[in-house]
Amino acid sequence: MQERKNMSVAIVILNFNGKHFLEKFLPLVIATSPPGTIYVADNGSTDDSLNYLKNQFPEIPILIGEGNLGYAGGYNRALKSLDTDYYVLMNSDIEPNKNWLNPLVDYMERNPQVAAVQPFILDYQNPEQFEYAGGAGGYWDNLGFPFCRGRIFDSIEKNDEQYATSIVNWATGACLLVRSETYWKVGGLDDYFFAHMEEIDLCWRFQRAGYQVAAVAESTVKHVGGGTLAKENPYKTYLNFRNNLILLYKNLSGWKKCFIILMRMAADGLAGVKYLFSGDFALIWAILKAHFAFYFYMLFQHPKQNLAPELVKVENIVSYPKSIIWGYFVQKKKKFTDLKF
Repeated sequence: MQERKNMSVAIVILNFNGKHFLEKFLPLVIATSPPGTIYVADNGSTDDSLNYLKNQFPEIPILIGEGNLGYAGGYNRALKSLDTDYYVLMNSDIEPNKNWLNPLVDYMERNPQVAAVQPFILDYQNPEQFEYAGGAGGYWDNLGFPFCRGRIFDSIEKNDEQYATSIVNWATGACLLVRSETYWKVGGLDDYFFAHMEEIDLCWRFQRAGYQVAAVAESTVKHVGGGTLAKENPYKTYLNFRNNLILLYKNLSGWKKCFIILMRMAADGLAGVKYLFSGDFALIWAILKAHFAFYFYMLFQHPKQNLAPELVKVENIVSYPKSIIWGYFVQKKKKFTDLKF
């Protein structure tokens, strides 16, 4: 490990009614996280989280917030109060492995053009395989559908060290190290997203501003996943569909924006037909609400937390140039390596 300059790292765990996760994982975060300083940012919890922290970990600073502002708003509120070189945004359901932090910081110190990095995310229940929310670093296809090295849709790969440290298109918000100065330069997380895909939007803006994003194989953590909303929860479906459209609207330009959004909405319609045949009427309604919310966003909200025009260096960032839906469901490409990408 190279000698570092004087720098500081804040590890910020966002908590919302997560006492059970804090009990299980906070001692491990403390044991494995030098040289970082740990903070818990409370997002308006109504359980006994705060009393537990004050009694069991009085040395851990608590950043108390009024009301639940979601992942994006909760972190923005908390991070504004910290003066540090790096932020680690860490879910409360993360079990870090030994020496997880140093490789991330070392990589950032060696690569000043990189604005954000993630460790490889492994499944807490089955640590031999990647976890859904991040894997070994993420990409999106030509319609904006996200996927990862190690995970395409519901196909999860075993971690056989097949993926190396690499530049990727997005890094997971489950455990994300960012440069504080660059984070605020591009506008931070977009509060409007509330939860889901806000880290993809942030990483997309980093790249439009000329920075890079990476996943570091030498660092691994385990993630429980699904701790806030279950996979088929209608509200989660609503947020995913709405936020993916907003993601495209904010980060694409010109004819590509119109064409891809129209194609994506058509694909959403096909998903609705699938839910119709399976009898998942709550999910159909979630998609419809997501589309109406997107119309509202275009007409009245607009991308307030978008990249300032003077910072834009790259338009229409290219990730995977083909359709991941076609590749996965028709061509049966279940692994990232099958994509030849």
